[in-house]
Amino acid sequence: MKEECLICKAPLEYLQEDAEMECAICHKKEYSKTRCINGHYVCNQCHMDGIDVLFGLCLNETSKNPFAIINKMMAQPFCHMHGPEHHIMVGMALLTAYKNAGGKIELENALREMKNRGQAVPGGACGFWGACGAGLSSGMFVSIISGATPLDNENFTLAHKMTAKSLSAIGDIGGPRCCKRDSFLAIIQAVEFVKEHFGIEMELGKMVCGYSPQNNQCIGKRCPFSIVNNR
Repeated sequence: MKEECLICKAPLEYLQEDAEMECAICHKKEYSKTRCINGHYVCNQCHMDGIDVLFGLCLNETSKNPFAIINKMMAQPFCHMHGPEHHIMVGMALLTAYKNAGGKIELENALREMKNRGQAVPGGACGFWGACGAGLSSGMFVSIISGATPLDNENFTLAHKMTAKSLSAIGDIGGPRCCKRDSFLAIIQAVEFVKEHFGIEMELGKMVCGYSPQNNQCIGKRCPFSIVNNR
């Protein structure tokens, strides 16, 4: 078994109902469905401690390839195999690549908005909400670049269609969850969507996952990004 719990490395367990938990790092008490089999709980904020390094990374990035950008993010010490940090990173990688490909946005403000929105999606949303946070992040990205609000017509539609497109691709592969796989799937859908609806062409290239050895639930050949499928 590879690392699961950030405290003791034990496997995680998911409850069907919320239970009061105390974060083993900051000792904040809140309700959650997730803990390790030894009872340790780590809140979303502590799970993402250090994520602000992404602002400097994105603002200094020149690539138009969101896959390359998110892989740099995933290599940072704060990023774990799975976790709510992916709900922010997908959108940030897309915003950065979009800007570098000619998209007209004020990147720093857009990145801060993406962090604020993405961190509101808790870990485990994929299973408990039926909506993977990586897929939701791609919808947030489109909402931000289009300036969508709940009162919009066209931009409201675009943001929803983006989320639906990503979630459909994630659902087609099936579970168990993999934050890396689902992030890559959402990015592919977003690159295609933005080219069609915004006329901005980001880059992708070949997408191959190097995280399989860290994932206890890797689906192997069933994953489109598996090394086995991309030899």
